[in-house]
Amino acid sequence: MTSGDIVYDKIHFRHDPKWSGRLGPTEGGGVLLCVACVIEMIDSDDIASVRKSFALSGISGLLKCSPGALRELLRQDTRVSLHFTASLLGMLHTVEDPATLEKVDQVLVQLLLELQSEMSYRFVLDEIHKQLSDQLSVKGSLPTFNFLGNIVEAVPNVAHSLVTQYVPLLEHLCSALLYPDEALKASALYVWLKLFGTAGGSAAQSLPIAIRDRVCILLLQTLASASSPQLINNCVGLLWLLVQLEETVSVLMNSPGNQIMCHENQNNSQILCQNQEQQSPDQCPLPLLLKKLLLSGDETLQATSARCIASILVHSPSQCSAPFIKADVPEFLFDRLASSNSEVLLWSAYSCLVLLTNNPLFFSQCHSVYGIESLVRSVKEALQLTNLEVPKQGLLLLTEILERLNHQSRPVQYGKIEGIIEAITNKFSELTLASPAHRRSSRSLKRSDPNNQVSRSEGFLLQALICFQAACRLAEECASEPVLKENTFTAPSKHSCAQDPLESLCQCLLRCCDTVWIPTVVKVCEHSPNPQILQYFYSILSSQFTLLPSLIFVFANKLASSGFYRLPLEHKGLLCAGNRHPHLNTSCCGFLQKLSMCLLSQSDPASGSCQSDVEEVENLLLYNLPFLCCRLSDWPSLLREAPGIQLWEYKGPRAIQYCLVIILHLALQQGDRLLPDQTVFSSVVWLLHSVQAQGSCALPRSVLRSALYLLAVTQDKSPNLDGAPLNCISKALSSCQSFSSLYIHHPALLHFIWRYPDLADKFGPIVLELWLSKQAQHTDAEKTEKIEKGEKTESRTDDQEPDTETMELLSVLEKYPAATLTLLDMVCTREATLAGQALWVLEVLLRVQREYEADLCATLRPALLQALQRFNVESMGHGLGQGSTAQVNSLPLVLKLLCVIQASDPPSSSSYSKMDGVHFKLLYHVSNIAGRLNPSDTGSLLPALSYLYCCLSLSPAHCTDRDQLQTVLSSSSAPSLSPSACPPSALLCCSHLLLSSLITLQRVNSAQVQKSISWSLDTAVQRLLVQKRNTDNLLLVSHLRLLQALLDADLASAVVCLRTGPCLLGPRPMGVEDGALYPLGSRGAQCLSTALSGLLLQKHELLLRASVNCLSSLLGFLQRKSPTTGTRQRDSFGNYVVCQPWSRFLLYCLFSSGESCRLHPAILRLITILLQNGSTAVWESDLLQVMEAVERRGVKELSGETAHALRLLLTQIQSSVDRPPLTEEHKQRVEGMMESLGLQTPSESCSTSLPSSVLYPSPVKLFAFKYKHTYFLLHCSLPIVLRRVGDVSICLSDFTVKAGGCSGKLI
Repeated sequence: MTSGDIVYDKIHFRHDPKWSGRLGPTEGGGVLLCVACVIEMIDSDDIASVRKSFALSGISGLLKCSPGALRELLRQDTRVSLHFTASLLGMLHTVEDPATLEKVDQVLVQLLLELQSEMSYRFVLDEIHKQLSDQLSVKGSLPTFNFLGNIVEAVPNVAHSLVTQYVPLLEHLCSALLYPDEALKASALYVWLKLFGTAGGSAAQSLPIAIRDRVCILLLQTLASASSPQLINNCVGLLWLLVQLEETVSVLMNSPGNQIMCHENQNNSQILCQNQEQQSPDQCPLPLLLKKLLLSGDETLQATSARCIASILVHSPSQCSAPFIKADVPEFLFDRLASSNSEVLLWSAYSCLVLLTNNPLFFSQCHSVYGIESLVRSVKEALQLTNLEVPKQGLLLLTEILERLNHQSRPVQYGKIEGIIEAITNKFSELTLASPAHRRSSRSLKRSDPNNQVSRSEGFLLQALICFQAACRLAEECASEPVLKENTFTAPSKHSCAQDPLESLCQCLLRCCDTVWIPTVVKVCEHSPNPQILQYFYSILSSQFTLLPSLIFVFANKLASSGFYRLPLEHKGLLCAGNRHPHLNTSCCGFLQKLSMCLLSQSDPASGSCQSDVEEVENLLLYNLPFLCCRLSDWPSLLREAPGIQLWEYKGPRAIQYCLVIILHLALQQGDRLLPDQTVFSSVVWLLHSVQAQGSCALPRSVLRSALYLLAVTQDKSPNLDGAPLNCISKALSSCQSFSSLYIHHPALLHFIWRYPDLADKFGPIVLELWLSKQAQHTDAEKTEKIEKGEKTESRTDDQEPDTETMELLSVLEKYPAATLTLLDMVCTREATLAGQALWVLEVLLRVQREYEADLCATLRPALLQALQRFNVESMGHGLGQGSTAQVNSLPLVLKLLCVIQASDPPSSSSYSKMDGVHFKLLYHVSNIAGRLNPSDTGSLLPALSYLYCCLSLSPAHCTDRDQLQTVLSSSSAPSLSPSACPPSALLCCSHLLLSSLITLQRVNSAQVQKSISWSLDTAVQRLLVQKRNTDNLLLVSHLRLLQALLDADLASAVVCLRTGPCLLGPRPMGVEDGALYPLGSRGAQCLSTALSGLLLQKHELLLRASVNCLSSLLGFLQRKSPTTGTRQRDSFGNYVVCQPWSRFLLYCLFSSGESCRLHPAILRLITILLQNGSTAVWESDLLQVMEAVERRGVKELSGETAHALRLLLTQIQSSVDRPPLTEEHKQRVEGMMESLGLQTPSESCSTSLPSSVLYPSPVKLFAFKYKHTYFLLHCSLPIVLRRVGDVSICLSDFTVKAGGCSGKLI
C-alpha cells in the first residue's frame, strides 16, 4: 500500500474486497480506498482523531478528482451507503476538533452531491431531526445547523423538502434562536438565510405562514440583542432577504415592540431598550433596529440597512414611510451621506431618501431643510466619482426635495442650492458625449449595450436637467413668495451688505444655463435628438424668462439670434408629428410662446401696443403652436392653402397661417431666416390676397404688422410689385385705422413705403414722422441713461457725426427725392420736436451730399420761398405771433434751414445764375419778416438776422447789386437791429456781424439809408477793456468785427449812429487830437489799443484774428485822421500807440506759446504792423525765431494764408533799414525765403478757411466715416465758407487776416 491509501491495515483483512477499490487518476495508480475501513474508523472511539481526519481528507480529495467512483462502490448496498452517511452525521455531535468538524461537513456535502439520491436527502433530514429531538439541549447542534445550511445551499431540493415535509425540524430551528448562545443563533440563522435565499426564494414561498411569521419575529428579537459580528451579519443578511418579500415586510413592520424581548443583561441592547421605553408597546421596532445599524461603524452594514429600508418602502410606501420618518431615520441617512464615500452606501442612502420624500411628513419635520447641506456636500463629492449612477441617484433625491420644498412653506438654503448647481455644471466637461461621427459608428452598439459610457453620460445629463428644472421652479415660486425671499440662514448683521441670496441663485441658474447647459444639450442633440432631454431642456429655458426680469431681454435676444426659433421648430417637426412625444411638444410650445412674447414686448409700435394686440398674439400662439408639428420646408404650402370659413378667431387653418407669419416676423427680426426671402415675400402677398378674396381685407392688427415687416425686409431679394399685388397691400394697410400701430422702426420699412409712389403718397409722411419720433425717443433715452450714470450730456452740434438712424434716412432721401420735400413740409407744419428732428436731418443732408448740394438747394429754395410767402401773408393779416401757432413755431426752423442752405450753396455755385429771382425774393421776405418780429422773439429773429448776414457776406450778386442792397436797407419793413434791454448773447453777436456787413457794403455801394442804428462806442470799448472776462468770446469777436468795419469807414456810416462819452474824449472842451479822432478820441484810441493787446493774449482763434484786424484798422484810422499833416508827426502818433510798454510783453507771451503760434498768420501780421509803425517791441531774436520755425517746417508745408503773411513780413523786414538791424547772414536767409515763397504756386495758397488747430482745438471737427460701403467726408470736399458757433453763423472771410490798414484788403 502507498502512503495515500485509505485503509486501516489492522482490520482491512476482515473486509470483503468488493468494498475496496483503487480510485483516482490512472497515471499514478490511483488511491486504494476501503469503505468498510473508513466506516469502522469513524464508528470506533479508539481511533485517533488525526487518523479520522486523514481519512476524511482522502475521501474529500477522491470526490473532487474522481467524480462517480465512490458512488459506484456505495451502490452495491444501500444500507452501507446510509450507514456511511449516518456515521458522518454522528461525527457532527461527537467530534470537537473544529478542523475535523469542517472536514466532516465538507465530506457530507460532497457525498450527498455524489449520490444525487432523494432517499439520501430524506435520510439525512430524518437523522438530523432525530438528533435534535433526542437532545436535551440544542447547544451541541451548532455543527449540525452549519451542515444543514451548507446542504441547503448546495442542494436546492433539500431546501424544498425541508420547508414542505419537515416542519418539526423548522420548529427546532426557530427554537434555537431563543437560546442565549450567539454562535448557535448565528448557525440557525445561517440555515434560514440559505432557505430564503435558495433558488431565488422559491423555497420561502412554500414555507408555512406560521413558521415564516415566527421567523420574522424571532429575527427582530435576535437582531435587537445581537452583539457578535457573525450573528449581526447573519441577521442583516436574512433581513435583507425577508424585506424583498411583500408578505414578510408586512409582518416585520406590524410586529409590536412588546414581542421583542429586551434582556437587561445584554449591554448591546440597552440603546434599543431605551428607545422602546419611549415608544408605545405596539410600535414597530424595525426602524429603530435599522437606525442602529446606520450608527454602526461598518459601511457594509450601513449600506445593507439602507437597502433594507429602500426595499421596505418600495413594497409599501404609504404605510411604512411614516414609522421611519418618526424614528428620525432620514436624519441618520443624511449623516451617512456626509461621512461616507462608499458608492454602495451613497446609492442606497439616496434611494431610501428618495422614497421617504414621497411622504409629506418628511418635509413637515424639516428633514429637507437640515439635511440639504449634507446632501449638497455628498452630491458634490459623488460628482467626482467615475460611476455616474451614484451622482445620478443623488440628483434624483435633490430633485425630489427641490420640487416639494416650497410647498412646505419652509426656509430655503439658496446658497447650498447654488453651490450644487455649479458643481453639476462643472461635471459636464467630464462627460463622455459622442461626437457626430462616433455617434453614427456606435449607434448599433448603443442599442445593444445601453450601459456603455455614452449612454450613462446621457442618463446623467437627463437627471441633471430634471434637477436643474426643479431648482428653476423653486426659484420661480420663491420669487413670488415674500416670506421665502428672506434668507433665514444669514445673520441679521450681514443682511444689509450681502447680496440677495435668491437673486444670486437666479443669476447662477441663468449664467450656468447660458454658458454650459445650452451648448452641452445642443451638442448632444445635434444629430440624434433625445426627446426626454429636449423636453426638460426647453422647460428650463422657459423658466429663465421669469427669474431675472432685468436680464431677460438680453437673454431672449441672444437666444433668438442664435437660432433658437429654428431649433425648437425643427425638433417639433422631427419628433412631435403624429401626436408623438406630447410632453416635448408642450415644452417646446411653452418656450416659443415666452420667447415670442418677450421679443414682441421690445418691438412695440411708436404709439405703443394695445393690450388687445398682445392678447391677440398670445392667443394665436397658445392655440396654434401645438398643431404646428411639421418641417420648415412644409411652411410655404401651409401659407398658400386656401382655408374655408374659420368658425373661431384663434383656431383653424387661417389662424395657423397667422401664427406662422408672426413667428417668421419675430425670427427674422433677430436674423434667423426660417425660409428664403423670396418665399416669404410671395407667401405673404398671397396670404393678403387670399384674405381679401374671402371678402375681408382686415387682418388682425398684429398679423398685419408682422406681414408688413416681412414684406419690407424681404423686398430687396424679391421682384418689384405690380398693380394688383400693390393694390392688395395698399388696401390691407388702409384697413387699419391707425398706421402707427403697424409701424416697426426698421429702415427696410422706410425703403419699402417710398419704393412705390402709391404707398408713398398714402403712408410716406406718416412713416417719416414715426421714424423721426422714434429717433427722438432713442436720443432722449440715451440722454436719460447718461444722466442716471452721472455722465455729461452734450447738445447736438452742426458738426456732430450723424448717427446710424439718420444715415438710414439719408439713404432714403437720396433714392427718393420726394421724401425731402415731405421732410421740409414737416419742418413748416409739425410740432416743435418733430420739426426740429426734420430740420436736423435736412441739415445733415446738406452737409453730407456735396455732389447733390446745388440741385438739392435749388429744390428746397422755392419750397421755402412759398413758406415765407405764407408767413408774410399771415403777418399782414394778423401780425406775427397772432396767426397759426404751428407756423409761428416753425418760422425759426425755416429760417435756420435757409441759413444752412445759404452756407451749403457756395458763391461759386451755378445756382445763383439760374435763381437770382428766388435769391432776391428770399432775401426780401426774410427782411420783411424780421422787420415785423418783436425784438423779444429771439427764436425767429436770430436765424433771420443770421440769414441776412450770410446773404450779404457770401452772395456775390448781393455784394455787387446796389439795387438789391438798397431794397434791403430802404424797405419799409427793414429789420430793426436795435437790441432790446437784455438781448441774448447770440442775438447781439449776429446783430453786430450783420451791421458790420451793412456798413462795409453801404460804403462800397454808396447806398442810401433811411434808418440808422444807434450804437454806443464808449460802451463797446469799455467792454473790450474791462469786461472781457465776463463776456462771451464770440460776443467780443462780434464787437471787434463791428469796430473794424466802423474804423475802416472812419467811424462815420449812415447805417450806424455812434454815441460817445467822456471816458473816450476826456473833459470838454475837446483838444485838437480828440476833435480829429472824434468820436473815438485820443484816450479812446489808447484804451482800444490796450484792450486789443489784452485780447491777443486770450489765444482764441477768432479773437486773435479779429484783434489783429481791428488793430490794423485802428492804425489805419489814426493815420488818416491825424490832426497834423507832417509825416513825422503821423509816425510819432502811430509809434506812440504801438510802442506801449506792454507790446514787448505781448510778443514775449505769444512767442512762448510754441512754434505754431510763431507761424500763425495773425501773429505774423501783428509783427508786420509793429514794424510798419516803428515799434521797438520787435527784437532781432523774434525775427530769428520766426525764420527758424519756417525752416524747420518748410515753406511748402505752410498754408496759403500763412505764406502770404510771411511774405509781407519779410518784405517789411527788407524795407526796414534801422529796426531791427540784421546781419548779412540773416539778410541772405530772408532773401532765400522770399525766393522760396515766390516759387509757391497759387493753388497752394487758395484756401480761405481757418486752420483746424493752431493755438487750441477748433470748434469745427473734420471727420470721415463709412456708412453702407460709402465714405462721407464732412466739411472737406469744398473750402469752408461758413462756420456755426452755437446758434451764430460766421462768414470765415470776415476773419481772414487783413493785408493793410487803409484799404481793408484781405490776405
